[in-house]
This record gives sequence, structure tokens and C-alpha cells, in this order.
Amino acid sequence: MKVLVTGAGGFIGRVLVAQLLAEGLSGQPVTQLTGLDLQLPPCPDARWRGVTGSVADPQVLAQALQPPPDVVFHLACLPGGAAEAQPLLGRQVNLDATVALFEALHRPQAPPRVVYASSVAVYGEDLPELVDDDTPAAPGLSYGAHKLIGEIVLADAARRGGLLGCSLRLPGVVARPGPGSQLMSAFMSQLFWRLSEGQPIELPVRAEGTAWWISAQCCAQNLRLAAVADLGPGGPLGARRVALMPALWLSMQQVVDALAERFGPHTQACVSSRPQDRVDRLFARYPRLRTPLAERLGLRHDGTAQNLVERVLAGKA
Repeated sequence: MKVLVTGAGGFIGRVLVAQLLAEGLSGQPVTQLTGLDLQLPPCPDARWRGVTGSVADPQVLAQALQPPPDVVFHLACLPGGAAEAQPLLGRQVNLDATVALFEALHRPQAPPRVVYASSVAVYGEDLPELVDDDTPAAPGLSYGAHKLIGEIVLADAARRGGLLGCSLRLPGVVARPGPGSQLMSAFMSQLFWRLSEGQPIELPVRAEGTAWWISAQCCAQNLRLAAVADLGPGGPLGARRVALMPALWLSMQQVVDALAERFGPHTQACVSSRPQDRVDRLFARYPRLRTPLAERLGLRHDGTAQNLVERVLAGKA
């Protein structure tokens, strides 16, 4: 089985690559794994093939698609904050490259399986009291708008029979290493790393503010499960071929409490809040969510805040 991962050098991509090489897909081993990204970490596995460059570069994309992959995980994107600051680059990477990839994958005789990492950013800011698979999309950022268009393009490509695919709307995946300066939601990851080192952190949102959380390890497992699911029009996702990935619904304080259980009560004193209205509205007012479609595919969240913390910390080791 030949697999392509775009964005393979990124936070989720690295975890997914490691899982694919170690566990394959549904017990079937990967014979060749191609990773595409601007920068790629070294990998000693003989099955690994790295393609360095932008997914928006036609020549780089063509190189990554030879030989034709059987399974594709499309993770490459320009993060939301960076996409807002650089709208032309955001469109080129998040929209134009996505359309080009899906068109290049069109293979009616042997359709590849495609899992597209969309985002809960498609829902925008004004969310109802409960979000589920039928909640209307209303993006508040160009990033979310481009992700929504990508979902539609993928569903149309699958309808035409050139590929088998689905889009998964990813929630807040933690905990991304580094400062995350291009991400408006970077504080969600920094919360783990700062408190694990006993360092202070000032959150740009209210302590009682709620968000959707999932570890990178659990997210990557869900992506792999989606790749082997029934992706036909008669499958659980239907013709839309979109599902909201399961996630824990937790307040900032609940995550801090779980970290305090792990590192001691003194951890609580390291956290303060100075809400920034824009950030608070986008990332700390999430309502409850229901994810029946994803759950029918076998996708799950981390279970508890404590499990979330332990998986995040294990991923750092």
C-alpha cells in the first residue's frame, strides 16, 4: 500500500507518519510512505520518501504523486492567523492547492482513498447551543471558508467516481510544540508545555471559556480509521462525505485542573487570564457537540481530561 501525507512535517503530520509506519492501516502494512512539506524531519525507515517543497507548487505536487498513491491524507495548510495576514498565500495553499490535488488524484479505474483534514473553523463565531453534523457552516475567517470549499470539491470528486474520500472537521488539536506564533489558538498548546515546566502563562481567554480538545495521537488514529471506512455514497457519511471529529468539551479551567493533578496544586498559581475579545470569541465560546457520524466510523475522543493530558505528555517524550 502506497500512502501520501501532505503536511507530513507538521504537528499532526509527524504523529500520523509515525503511526502509519508502525501500525499501517487496519492491519495492512504501508509499503511506501511519501511525505510532502516545506521541511521534513529525517526518517531512517526504508519505506519513507520525502518530497520537500510547497503543495502549491505544481512540480512539487506532481513529484509527490508519482508513483500514484493508494491512500492520501491531505493535511497541508497555512494556519488561520497566517492566512488572514497573507490572504493571497492563504488562498494558494489552502484552496488552490487543494483543488489541484483532488483533480490530480482523479483515477476512475483505481480510485484512491482520500482523507481531507478540514476544520471546525467552517462553523464561524456564532454557534448554536449544540453543534452536530447538521449545523450550518458559516465561516468567519478565510481559512474556514477555504476549508469548506475543499469539502465541497472533495465530495464532488467522489461523486464523479474518481476517488473515494471524506472530510473530517478537526477541533483544537494539542499540544503543538514551539511558540505557534502563526496560530491564534497557540495558547491551547502552550498551556500544556508551560505548566509542565512550572512556567507562568497568561491566557487570552476566560478561565471558564470552553473549547473542543483532542490529542494529536487520538486525532491521527481517527484519520487512519477514516481512511479504511466505508466512503461510498451508501456509507455512514452519505453524499456529503463530511464528519465532525469527536472531541472533549472542556473549559480552560478543567484542563488546568487536570494538569494540576499531574504536576501538583502549585500549577494553578501559574495561570492567569487577560481575555482578548477576538480570541475569546473564536476559541473559548464553543458549545457542546455531538458527533454521531464519526462515531459510526469508529472515531473517538480521548475520553477524559486526564487521558488528554497523559497522551499529550507521552507524545512529547
